[in-house]
Amino acid sequence: TRSLSYEAKEAFLAALVSEGRAEWIDKGHKKCLILWLRIQDWANYILDFVKENGLEVTTIEDIRSGIETHGTELAGIDRGVLMRALRLLEQKGKAVIFKGTSADDEGVKFSV
Repeated sequence: TRSLSYEAKEAFLAALVSEGRAEWIDKGHKKCLILWLRIQDWANYILDFVKENGLEVTTIEDIRSGIETHGTELAGIDRGVLMRALRLLEQKGKAVIFKGTSADDEGVKFSV
């Protein structure tokens, strides 16, 4: 069987992290989240989706599993990845995340 050395695996993952295509989950660099799209790309995708569907205000769960998301890249998106993209949009002044009484009630208002 073929396998990479630990050093080769770490170098490969470090390259993905430096390109924004992965993120270390732990400080010891033992676990890594591989991203389908970079967080910035997800943020752009979300903005385009919101514009196309006229969603000025919506819930986090509707972005992940609402009727509009069926058949899109957002259907079933990892909640952590979604929240990172939304926080990036918030930092850029394009969204405001607001808390509800539970995680299912969290919402977002977009400035598009």
